[in-house]
Amino acid sequence: MGVYANTVSITQFSISGDLPKSDQFEWFSKKLSDRGFQSIENSIEETSEGWSVVDRPDDSSFESPSDFWRDNYLVFSLRRDQRSVPAAVLKSHTGREEGAFLAQNPNLRRTPKHKRDEIKEQVQMRLLTRCLPVPSTVDIVWDLKKGIVTLFSLGTKVIDRFEDLFRKTFEGFSPVIIHPLARGRMLLQGEQLDKLEALNQAGSDAVVALIRENQWLGWEFMLWLLQRGVNGEGEFKICQPGHFAAGESFAAWIDDKIQFQGGGEEGGIQKVTVSGSQDSYLEAISALKGGKRITSATLFMEKDENPWKLTLKGDTFGLAALKCPQVRVEKDATVDQMSEREAVFYERMFLLEQGLQLFDSLFTAFLQERISPAWNDRLLAVQAWVEGKEITP
Repeated sequence: MGVYANTVSITQFSISGDLPKSDQFEWFSKKLSDRGFQSIENSIEETSEGWSVVDRPDDSSFESPSDFWRDNYLVFSLRRDQRSVPAAVLKSHTGREEGAFLAQNPNLRRTPKHKRDEIKEQVQMRLLTRCLPVPSTVDIVWDLKKGIVTLFSLGTKVIDRFEDLFRKTFEGFSPVIIHPLARGRMLLQGEQLDKLEALNQAGSDAVVALIRENQWLGWEFMLWLLQRGVNGEGEFKICQPGHFAAGESFAAWIDDKIQFQGGGEEGGIQKVTVSGSQDSYLEAISALKGGKRITSATLFMEKDENPWKLTLKGDTFGLAALKCPQVRVEKDATVDQMSEREAVFYERMFLLEQGLQLFDSLFTAFLQERISPAWNDRLLAVQAWVEGKEITP
């Protein structure tokens, strides 16, 4: 899935660092091309990784603005090629070579370890030359105006590789994943932000600690949204800047798939998944009664009959399977393919940003209630719902 797909999984990062005041195209072009992808198809190298042009994954020159520049966006790909020899094939060919060695040395009953290692290495090198590398690409969009990078992947290894190459490419710039507390810091200001900081349970500013110690933010956000939906409070107001006007209404709710996690009876971690459209939420209530927390859930948002759907990862706020309204770009026989691709890109980003504006407005509504005295009433309403009582907050 990439930037052109209607359904994507994304991880977002805030970027700190000062961009050059002039000649930005030349600066970005050189940075990206210096760490551009290099083919290993005609070599025996096992892996190669670098930046490439989104529309032309074999091109890493970044010679013209049209290759990667779209108004306030930079769009490029992280390409990784890897070749490997299947274990069964390596074992078979190594066994043949060891058999030939023993036939030449009848005084030996088995191949010495150092010789086995040598044979295995030689066989692997020979077989690698016969294997074509398998390519994979992940798209990246850098919003220069907002200072936010969107990586179209949730894979932990991909994230680690992206962060490492990004820092090497753009020295002095650091991508920091936008986890729940970080997103809250972006959305609140003044006294509200101070109240949120007072709830920070991390003992350091290390990203790992901020994520691990503040998982409660994701847990409580999804519980809050689930209970509000059940209680008929599924309407919200736009309160963050973006394509929609402030104060406009939209709907949001949790349904379809909810994952719970908590301690089992024998002390281990137990996971429970509730799937399918929910009516009475009996399975969800049972999990909550058992002390389990919501760790991920399918979230629906709707505005002007346009739907957005995603699976929210509560610990990192990674957005999985984010499905936006269908892109509709009018085709014109006079428009070339590249212009059409650019039109699709802008339409995709427009719809993606609309969905993120809805999500940020939703999370802001939660945070404002969470740091206010009204939160005590919400907890009573959640407890009443779980216990089957009819009490409204």
